[in-house]
Amino acid sequence: MSTGRNGGQTVTLPLPAKDEVYGDYDIMVFGGGSAGCTAAIQAARAGKRTALVEKNGILGGTTIVASVNFPGLFHAWGKQVIRGIGWEIIERTAELGGAELPDFSVVPPRHWKHQILVNRFLYSAVLDQLCLESGVSLRLHEMPAAVLKGEDGLYVALVGKSGLRWFKTRKLVDATGDADVTGMMGYARRKGEVLQPGTLINDIGGYDPSAVDQSELNRLYEEAFRSGEVDRSRNGLYNDLRAGRINMHVQHIDGSESESRTAAEVKARRNLLDTVRLLRRVPGCEKLEVRYVANECGIRETWRIDGEAEVDEQSYVSGYVWPDAVCYSFYPIDLHHHSGYHIEQKYLQRGIVATLPYRALIPKGSDDLLVAGRCISGDRMANSAFRVQASCMATGQAAGMAAAIAAGLNCSVRNVPMELLREQLERSGAIVPEIPISST
Repeated sequence: MSTGRNGGQTVTLPLPAKDEVYGDYDIMVFGGGSAGCTAAIQAARAGKRTALVEKNGILGGTTIVASVNFPGLFHAWGKQVIRGIGWEIIERTAELGGAELPDFSVVPPRHWKHQILVNRFLYSAVLDQLCLESGVSLRLHEMPAAVLKGEDGLYVALVGKSGLRWFKTRKLVDATGDADVTGMMGYARRKGEVLQPGTLINDIGGYDPSAVDQSELNRLYEEAFRSGEVDRSRNGLYNDLRAGRINMHVQHIDGSESESRTAAEVKARRNLLDTVRLLRRVPGCEKLEVRYVANECGIRETWRIDGEAEVDEQSYVSGYVWPDAVCYSFYPIDLHHHSGYHIEQKYLQRGIVATLPYRALIPKGSDDLLVAGRCISGDRMANSAFRVQASCMATGQAAGMAAAIAAGLNCSVRNVPMELLREQLERSGAIVPEIPISST
């Protein structure tokens, strides 16, 4: 018998019998997004039998299913600060004609101009190719249901179209974005009392923006809001019409659990439909149509782990170099407030680049689990900056390599030799911050 966590409740489950174990891996990675794909590719390239478990039928995570298909930021102040497997994904996508790379030597007037717009299909196809070429076992349409610890390793129950199946593994990487596996295993997580809004990305067409009278549009919108016809889920519809996309922010939602995530998805689509009905009454928009809508609502914030170290706002914006720094992160503090439309942004001063420590990837007390992506250990403000794709890719590669080393040495993830980890990351193409002598 073993005690585990299932659905947030502590439960006692029997360990599966040998003939009930469907497969055996060295490392299992959960979540096939920016962090999970890089973690799995890195672990497999390090020679470990690696499985990548993804609930959807396509890799890419938020970049694909939520259509946030503009990864960044890989460069800071005219030079590259994140490379490795994440950058390899971008380069291969560009080679296929799925992305155009700007001149990164020129510092842009706005940071987001160095985000890279990618073709969603080609990007996801590249992820398939790189995973399979590296030897990753793809397990799509599956989710973890329980994690138990036995004397000879970890046992993971996956649930999918074939029902529930048990697998054995040595180390785990939680790249779910919501620290799902962390909670399942009973490690501490944190979540704010209020959460940032989500966004449902879409494309609209079939109308003539030049025929739209802005004052009339605003009048109709305010009238519809007062009558309860539309929710105050966004503003600036005139600019949206010019851009060809309704900037559908959805407030007061929680994407951390299935029930609350369901409510978020339904609310987002309902708000979009209500807004479209309103716009069709605006002269010039009578034939407006939604030509594309993302499969999922993009979620900015849920759980963060309580890690062996926490990246706070001050350490992030000051560019503090952690003694166990494994990667850089370059994005401003970007907190979308849960009410209203205010975004609190704090830009890094010229020449400053933040670093992320290895210990922020380790839940407190963990021996077998690492975390990568937006749910690593950090306060709310720092999290609002390092949650972006390039930073998630960098932490994913670090977690994948560390898990491979820990599995190879049969040691706790807390005891991975830092010099070895940093050396192996550099050999794999990653950029690792130089540690000042005073910090070592």
